[in-house]
Amino acid sequence: MFVVGIDVGGTFTDLTAVDDATGRVVVTKVPSQPRQEAAAVLAGLDGLGIASRDVRRLVHGTTVGTNAVLERRGARVALLTTAGFRDLIEIGRTRRNIPVLFVPTFVRPRPVVERKHRFEVVERLAADGTVLVDLDGASVERALEQAQAAGAEALAVCLLHAYVDPRHEQRVAEAAKARLPNVPVSCSADVVAEYREFERFSTTVLNAYLQPLMDRYLTALEERLLAAGYAHGVLTVGSSGGMMTTDTARRLPIKTIFSGPAGGVSQACYLGGITGVRDFITYDMGGTSTDVCLVRDLLPVTTSDAMVGAFPVKVPQIDMHTVGAGGGSIAWLDVDGSLQVGPRSAGARPGPACYGHGGTEATVTDANVVLGRIAATRRLGGSITLDPRPAHAAVAALAGRLGGMPVPALAEGIVRIAVARMTSSIREISIQRGHDPRDFTLIAFGGAGPMHACAVAEEIGIGRVLVPPHPGNFSALGLLASDIKHDDVRTRVGPLRDRLPALPALLAEMERAAHGQLEREGFPAERRRLLRSLDLRYRGQAFELNVPVGESLAADAIEPEFHRRHLRMYGHADEAGTVELVNVRLTAFGVVDKPAPLRHASGTATLEDARVETREVWFDGAARPCPVWERDRLPDGARFAGPAIVEEFGATTVVPPGWRARLDAHGGIRLEREGST
Repeated sequence: MFVVGIDVGGTFTDLTAVDDATGRVVVTKVPSQPRQEAAAVLAGLDGLGIASRDVRRLVHGTTVGTNAVLERRGARVALLTTAGFRDLIEIGRTRRNIPVLFVPTFVRPRPVVERKHRFEVVERLAADGTVLVDLDGASVERALEQAQAAGAEALAVCLLHAYVDPRHEQRVAEAAKARLPNVPVSCSADVVAEYREFERFSTTVLNAYLQPLMDRYLTALEERLLAAGYAHGVLTVGSSGGMMTTDTARRLPIKTIFSGPAGGVSQACYLGGITGVRDFITYDMGGTSTDVCLVRDLLPVTTSDAMVGAFPVKVPQIDMHTVGAGGGSIAWLDVDGSLQVGPRSAGARPGPACYGHGGTEATVTDANVVLGRIAATRRLGGSITLDPRPAHAAVAALAGRLGGMPVPALAEGIVRIAVARMTSSIREISIQRGHDPRDFTLIAFGGAGPMHACAVAEEIGIGRVLVPPHPGNFSALGLLASDIKHDDVRTRVGPLRDRLPALPALLAEMERAAHGQLEREGFPAERRRLLRSLDLRYRGQAFELNVPVGESLAADAIEPEFHRRHLRMYGHADEAGTVELVNVRLTAFGVVDKPAPLRHASGTATLEDARVETREVWFDGAARPCPVWERDRLPDGARFAGPAIVEEFGATTVVPPGWRARLDAHGGIRLEREGST
């Protein structure tokens, strides 16, 4: 029997299957099919050559929610909210939320629910949960009648301060289900049970916006898998890196918004624990974008505040930074004649010019073909035959517009600009947050990550790079290393020392609920793991830091740890200041069996036996003869120096001059810059 991980990306859908009995890994890639993601998943399963009846667990990460929000193709949502607050999601925090202050053409993005579809109900809670105005049933019926007349496909119920007391929202939801039984209802207290009203309302509205779409997608996927003989449920990886059932994904699709990239971070943490690499930065470069994440001591940085397009999303998630630079990123000239790369991408169709699907604009992939770093004789992702002639023509056309620049020089320039954009994203999560990137290893994966990893590492000063086995399918493999995960949060704003006496009872209540949920999902007590933490801040601050806590809830233990974390994050701490509690958090894990650690099986006796060819590859303005190795045929402990190319299914590793490489016991390629320690 097999376990299968599927990562549905913007350009490719990656699949990885692991045989329970032998540990054998089978990987494949198929072109993604926008708006027909289930078809791509089925095509990928066919490409694996595994019968659906032989799969016992299927886990997938999806960009369905992300793309729907960015492309504005979710459901027609009706918002039911407290009288006087129908415009809260439009007013927001009055910030323009743009990186440049003076942009005269700026237009505030419209909310996904129109004003005419926002309906008010009479009720009001105070911030402490005190009922100021009881819920008026007649106003609820009137609002529901208006929502029904508007043709609402989903309802978002967002009442003021419902995170403290959800009973008014629950009564509205009950009335909605009675009147509109086929319309899904999202209550803010169920989606985001913590304060900050604008972010809570925005997240709940987006959840409702995605519910019908996610339900159709998962239903179609499950029906097609059932018809093909698959008899088990489908699991989805959430933004926080843990798995969830399809029932949870249908109810809370907003928690899948960063689903796919989270799998790569989870697998990197699993790999780091096996190989002893505990501090690293993940670098996942695909066809459309690049995602980076900082991990210290095998714990990725997490956050509850993120943006999808123009909209805040307040759900627990791995803190990843995304930049629009991938293999399909298009090179273009700005109005001042300067060369730019991305964020516009050629996507899966037409794709880069070298795909031969009608693309005519030069992309990062085309530049690498021109430089000889990608072999034109090798099928990309196992399915796309590359044609170097359109790639050369596309880059040459752009070079002509720049005054006849040599084509290889422009190709190197395209790659350098893409590297600079990706390096800036790593700088944001490391240097700008007080971390020295030289203390970390860069773990490179994705179809294009290993190709540019050394260049990125050199740019930011990292001296060590690790390219794991199957880097092109690494995120899909990571989906199989994820545990079931549930997050619970309760807002309790006030001085920490004043709130501590009530915390044991509150945490006990949260833990009972977590154990009950995991028990219903079939996890025995020995396969459950709970983590407790507190969101803390100094009095007067607007944002907080998360601090893990154990069994002891003594202020003398919690406050010093908060001071240490504040000092590390911001460069200062006020040990005499009053520490405030904001949120109490509990994360519950249902631990699943992980695939056995991969080990390298030597393909040949000598390094020379693994050589495929020697070809001319451009580095620093000159073409150099470069050995090309087949990764699967590298002998145990192989060592070689750059320049060199390592090819495999789904990815190509470029070892530039000045770097040396060795193969470790787990099949990872360890790259080190000469002179680094």
